Amino acid sequence: MGSTLLIEDKIPFVTWEKHVDSKKLKELDDDCFNESFEMNNKKYRIFEGEKTFTLEENGKTKTFELRKIYLWNQTSNRRTCCLAWDDGRPITTLQCAQAILNRWGASENTFKHLHDRHPFHYHPGFKTLDSDKQLIANPAIKSIEKEIKTVRKKLDKKHKKNSRTKEVLNKDGSRRENSLKACLESGISQLEAELTKLLNEKKQLPEKVDVSTLEDYNSFKKIDNEGKNLFDFVTASLWNARKDMTDWLLCHYPNENEYVDLFYAITQSHGWIKSEADRVVVRLEPFQQPSRRKAQEQFCKRLNALSAYIPIGKILQIEVGSSPI
Repeated sequence: MGSTLLIEDKIPFVTWEKHVDSKKLKELDDDCFNESFEMNNKKYRIFEGEKTFTLEENGKTKTFELRKIYLWNQTSNRRTCCLAWDDGRPITTLQCAQAILNRWGASENTFKHLHDRHPFHYHPGFKTLDSDKQLIANPAIKSIEKEIKTVRKKLDKKHKKNSRTKEVLNKDGSRRENSLKACLESGISQLEAELTKLLNEKKQLPEKVDVSTLEDYNSFKKIDNEGKNLFDFVTASLWNARKDMTDWLLCHYPNENEYVDLFYAITQSHGWIKSEADRVVVRLEPFQQPSRRKAQEQFCKRLNALSAYIPIGKILQIEVGSSPI
């Protein structure tokens, strides 16, 4: 639905294709990927195809075709696809691929998962100030362009009608001045003069104007909130820390489909806490599956190697073991 609206509004776009059949992509011949390039220190190969979509809306069927870019990340040996619509612009396959790779990619889901995995209770407020950049496209240009378009349409109609109209002559062979053709030519001359005047007026108008000089325009605002920046920094740091810790776990539990879930299982597992004079010991309940328990133990050892201290000055020690009670 979103793509349809963009196409109707003639807005070019590029987006990841959902529900890609990874098995079919793996079966594609390597030679199909006939163009290579490097981006973000990764090697890619690409080729282009087409994909047809059919949409039923209000009893009507709409069909449209999108460019389908097959993308092979040779560094990670993964294949995927993206879809693009360029509204007839001369955009190459490489440019489409670079456009989609310039997006955040997997990190676009960061803030979706961040709230699910790490519920937070603080939503920063926003304070706005007048921006230094107050220039907009001159609205007078848009208004005069409408007039130019109207005059050109009238001029085209008169030219077409004039080309089909026959010349009418007097008995002495002179041209009849009140004939339809003479009136049409007179009207064409007036419209051409009007068009020339409008085009000259447009040239004299500045392309950009300051909104403060216009009526019924609000000034542009910019966000100025140090608290928001600090909050964004903390949430990003939290996500980066989570990424580092899951990478540590992957060294001891090489199942790429489950290691993230295992990380949250470890951090949310039951356990016991004992406070001593110089340290606080957190003992986690061991997992039953040997491979998961081994990864759990190695992960806790890695955390202990950081020598982390809690705010009251005691060292934090994390271990895996049976109930001390």
